[in-house]
Amino acid sequence: MKFGYREVCLDHETGPRHPESPDRLRAIRRALADRYGVEYVAADSAAPERLGAVHDPDYVREVEAFCAGGGGNWDADTVACEATWAAARASAGLAEWVGRRALAGDDGRDTPFSLGRPPGHHAVEDDAMGFCFFNNAAVAAQTVIDEERADRVAIFDWDVHHGNGTQDLFYDRGDVFYVSIHERGLYPGTGDVGQTGTGEGAGTTLSVPFPPGTTHAAYLAALEDVVGPALGAFDPDLLLVSAGFDAHEHDPISRMRVSTEGYGRLTEQVRAIAEDCNAALGFVLEGGYGLDTLSESVRMVNEVFDGYQPTYDEGEVSDAAETVLESIRGLEIEGVS
Repeated sequence: MKFGYREVCLDHETGPRHPESPDRLRAIRRALADRYGVEYVAADSAAPERLGAVHDPDYVREVEAFCAGGGGNWDADTVACEATWAAARASAGLAEWVGRRALAGDDGRDTPFSLGRPPGHHAVEDDAMGFCFFNNAAVAAQTVIDEERADRVAIFDWDVHHGNGTQDLFYDRGDVFYVSIHERGLYPGTGDVGQTGTGEGAGTTLSVPFPPGTTHAAYLAALEDVVGPALGAFDPDLLLVSAGFDAHEHDPISRMRVSTEGYGRLTEQVRAIAEDCNAALGFVLEGGYGLDTLSESVRMVNEVFDGYQPTYDEGEVSDAAETVLESIRGLEIEGVS
């Protein structure tokens, strides 16, 4: 794969006990060090006006000023330092690079994956939260639409937390379809089944709030039964994966049970969905806070694009997870029945 990466993203310091640390990117780089065909690209930072196409421009200026003043605790979870402004712009720019390169035809072993931080999917129009300052995947989607590279973009979020920011930003839009599979009841507590969009965006939001303890078997069933058909009906030009790896069975801050091989199968299935939709495909890093599980999972995604076929005991979908899928089948979303 081609990985977007900037050293400046390491300069976003969050403190010695914060789970979203520069060591996340260092661990990923170490895990990919001996892999054939891995290429790193230092894409340009997102311009402030591109951030302002998604976020309130006054908020963008507020973040810049907050960092220029030395940063501090934006809220209880979200921390900035002086270098965070440059890191956040770089992280958003790497996501833009993913969208542009995917739509330019980079696929297979050249499929783009941005390794940026801070992550983005909790950032709303006018506020930072959940470790996120700017919504990287949303900036990428808006950029390729504004540049007329794409008419319709889908964002599939497999991070264990619901991407409330991404959902909110596009909830009334008909040109961006947002799908999230997440742990029910976990921060930020949003992403209910009944939240499907409004106005022109009616039917372009799909939430799959699985209960704690859900395994990759249910994730794969969701992709086959509801996510794939919904995205096929939407027919996107670009499919962006908000790729958090904190649903891993050994991640320290969640209770889901996706294995490393399970992430490989998810990658295979997402790639197949993109192919069926004739959509370009790219990945944008979100969460994942066990250094070993994060780095092993990113390495697994890369190896799938390098020809590896994951193997594991697929298991069964729990009754609790099947109940969630059944409730989704009753929604008024095209392709879901």
